[in-house]
Amino acid sequence: MNFKNAENRSQVYETWRRLKKSRTAVIGLILIFILVTVAIIAPLLYDYNNDIIKQNIKERMQKPSLAHPFGTDEFGRDILGRIIYGARISLIIGVTSCLLCGSIGIILGVVAAYYGGMIENVIMRFSDILMAIPSILLAIVIVAAFGVNLFNIIIAVGVATIPQYIRITRASVLTVINQEYIEAAHSIGAKTPRILFRHILTNCFAPIMVQATLRIATVIAEAASLSFLGLGVPAPTPEWGAMLAGGRAYMREYPHLVLFPGLAIAFTILSLNLIGDGLRDALDPKLKK
Repeated sequence: MNFKNAENRSQVYETWRRLKKSRTAVIGLILIFILVTVAIIAPLLYDYNNDIIKQNIKERMQKPSLAHPFGTDEFGRDILGRIIYGARISLIIGVTSCLLCGSIGIILGVVAAYYGGMIENVIMRFSDILMAIPSILLAIVIVAAFGVNLFNIIIAVGVATIPQYIRITRASVLTVINQEYIEAAHSIGAKTPRILFRHILTNCFAPIMVQATLRIATVIAEAASLSFLGLGVPAPTPEWGAMLAGGRAYMREYPHLVLFPGLAIAFTILSLNLIGDGLRDALDPKLKK
């Protein structure tokens, strides 16, 4: 048991050592760390009721200044504060959606590869059906059918990610399912759940981690798209896509209304993609140095 723990720690250390060698991945980690930090301490920086959702018509449409570094919106609300609070919504949607729907996809992928036959066919055809529907269209249908709230948005933008998890998990499991240690686990009478999740899935973790990082970025972009279309988080809750939608009517005279929310979305997605690329290289055994 101690040997296994030491081996796991060494693998984590080696992955971290290789990840640190990637400058782009380090930049992504720094940007995400800053984003998560400001999102956590947001209540210490701004009062939600007075600074974030309360309308102040006297200060509407102010350009960036010392008092309001990113300016104010059409209702006189501080844009920087709303972007910081919007980060909390985007991160919650991205992480929770990938945890819930990613877990479903991973389980289905493992089951499909392990059992094969009719079970695999049913799961893969289900995956094909979901992939045939444009993700944003599927999200719109789900939100329109079940209503606009945070949980429904999480499900709506996450359902389209299930096929990717199914396919990448299935492909990864098929590469290890015939290994000697799997046969040894069968020979000593290990139960199927233990074989699936202790021996098989743990050895397919690398590509799934990379996929999860990249899919969080996609989910955040789709959630912003839903809000831009008016199907996202209900007002006056700050959300980056909704901020873009609210400012587009004034973007010629007041470009800061759409510039800063757009940059927040772009930098978040860029950071996650950089981390995903770095993880892919760090976890690739062919690139170990």
